Amino acid sequence: MKKLAKEKEADGKTRKRGRPKKAITRSISLVVRITPTERLAIAGKARNAGMRISDWFRQSAKTSVIRPRLSTEETGHLRTLSGMANNLNQLTKLAHKGGLVSIMTDLRELLGEVERLMERIGKDDG
Repeated sequence: MKKLAKEKEADGKTRKRGRPKKAITRSISLVVRITPTERLAIAGKARNAGMRISDWFRQSAKTSVIRPRLSTEETGHLRTLSGMANNLNQLTKLAHKGGLVSIMTDLRELLGEVERLMERIGKDDG
């Protein structure tokens, strides 16, 4: 005679067979597109760590610290420097046309702005 899927124990309760259910299940997938070269690099790192690639990704995502490239203040400083570089190019064109003496005061003014900006950047780093 066939045995039943659920067996009765001595106290009358039925015992479930098979693997117990996990408390936390991973039911959501995340698809990431990578190049073959990136895949090889990731697989190598996972192998060196003795992990499966998916476990390595999960661990890396939990422990890694991502820092923004530039703060908003640093971005503002770069934008200012870019504007100054544009002014310097315009002054250089004027110097070629009208001579260096004609733009001397503009150059001194621009140099003063650059020095003030560099002092502000230096204060931010310290």
